[in-house]
Amino acid sequence: MAERMSEAFAPARDGPSVEDVLRDELQHGDSMIESVAPILRHLLTNDDHSLFSDEIVARVRGMMDHLARQLLDALIDAGSEQGSRDHGTEVIAQVMAELVERSALLTHAHALAIEFSLTERLHARLSLDPVLSPLLQSLIASSETGVSAAGMALLAAQARFVQAQRRMQLPLTELPADLFFAALQALRGVEAEPAATAMAETMFRAQYDEGRSRLGLLSRLVLGMGGGATAALSVTHAGTALFLTALSLGSGQDRDLTVLATNEAQLARLALALRAAGLRPDAIEEQFLSLHPDVSMPEGFSQLGADRAAALLARSFVVPGH
Repeated sequence: MAERMSEAFAPARDGPSVEDVLRDELQHGDSMIESVAPILRHLLTNDDHSLFSDEIVARVRGMMDHLARQLLDALIDAGSEQGSRDHGTEVIAQVMAELVERSALLTHAHALAIEFSLTERLHARLSLDPVLSPLLQSLIASSETGVSAAGMALLAAQARFVQAQRRMQLPLTELPADLFFAALQALRGVEAEPAATAMAETMFRAQYDEGRSRLGLLSRLVLGMGGGATAALSVTHAGTALFLTALSLGSGQDRDLTVLATNEAQLARLALALRAAGLRPDAIEEQFLSLHPDVSMPEGFSQLGADRAAALLARSFVVPGH
């Protein structure tokens, strides 16, 4: 690891224990996460366009705009008279306002933007392919037909995710089930014929299959690996998407929260999640070397057991968007 230690992550010598430092950092991280949705909501609804210079905020705005247009397109398609899909700015803004008020949906889009940004950084710095990681390649080559087929399906889904993120888009059918239904509720706030609204919802429900979404495929592959899922806890081997899913499942944390843990302000959460997932301290240092090469582990961290790390995380009740 690099010699420099993050000031926010370093316990003072002869001072608080490593648990005290990690607990304090976790509480500080919780406060930051709880502020994500209100801050994003302000940025996305403010008329001052200088506030959209940040790539993450711009990407979230693009995704929310894309969700709104998909809902409006469906209303047009479901109407008795087919019309133009050139929606006015006012109606798009109206639907976006409905979507932005759903904090969990907003913070999910934020997590996806962060995940893509991390994917791009690791590609640039470590030449880690954003679509086909070494682990996914081995899964596709598996002699087990089911594993190979699932790997191929994920390959296609991950390629679509990268393409959509580059376009700042988010297909409605890629949302987790609870957020998919939350987005559909925004339809009811749009002035339209009740029959068209009902038909649009029916069309979306018929197209939706959470198990075939990228996130559904990621979970199924990691869970299917059983004890071998530890291999997915190496970001350079598994790739960003599989790594984040494996870390989420292994640490018992929400995946969006796990994505936020990769941020420099969430070092304690990341270290605790990796330990709770069962990684040894030396393996955790390897992940920090890939994700945060200028950060060293706090003194005494190697003495922290996996059960204790999980207990510290369990005391953190923050859930993104809630």
